[in-house]
Amino acid sequence: MQRNPSTTLSRRRRQVPWAVMALAALGTVAFAVPPTLSSDPAASRVPIDPDVAWHALTLTVHALPGGLALALGPLQFLTRLRARRPHVHRIVGRVYLGSVVVAAVVSLFAALYSLSGLSAQVAFALLTVLWLYTAYRGYTSIRHGQIKAHRIWMTRNYALTYSAVALRVFLLAGVVLKRNVAPDLPFDQIYTTSAWAAILVNLVVVEYVILRRVTMPPTVRERLRPAVGSTPVATPA
Repeated sequence: MQRNPSTTLSRRRRQVPWAVMALAALGTVAFAVPPTLSSDPAASRVPIDPDVAWHALTLTVHALPGGLALALGPLQFLTRLRARRPHVHRIVGRVYLGSVVVAAVVSLFAALYSLSGLSAQVAFALLTVLWLYTAYRGYTSIRHGQIKAHRIWMTRNYALTYSAVALRVFLLAGVVLKRNVAPDLPFDQIYTTSAWAAILVNLVVVEYVILRRVTMPPTVRERLRPAVGSTPVATPA
């Protein structure tokens, strides 16, 4: 059977954002998780409170399941996997949810002893609450057979998981800004701003994605999507 070129091109266009998302997630796991396994506190990429003996342990226990959730999440967005291997989708989903619950609960304790100040502590505490709430709603919705609601809540949940990636991106941007534009900018301000930006920007982006990909009727999406082969329409940056 001959494939429709427009369908093939459309599929490839959808695969590019997924590939970028997955690679960024795996790169963040490779960058952030190994240092937490070291017995040397100096190797940690997160400041550790020397007066709290188990602070480093909470970071490790948070990073391992959190990294697993971050790495597994992209698999749940594969339509072919859901359609052809639903049992694999369910197994991965259970492991993902379990990892999120463990990582979120432990992160609440780790946030209490963060050396980055009260504002960052509040940001991470808020992230934990939203992380657990969206996981709960995603789980209960699928238990009641509400597939569309399940997709929406789990998409929101992974956006919160993906805050780990966004945090590193904003931190990098802040460090570049400090080196080249504002050398007097305190790193604590960069870290706190990055923590809040990682959460808020991801929440805004995910609501846009949900509106365009999940809740918007397919007929409306088709009208908004440029025709294959037509001249691209410029969009605001």
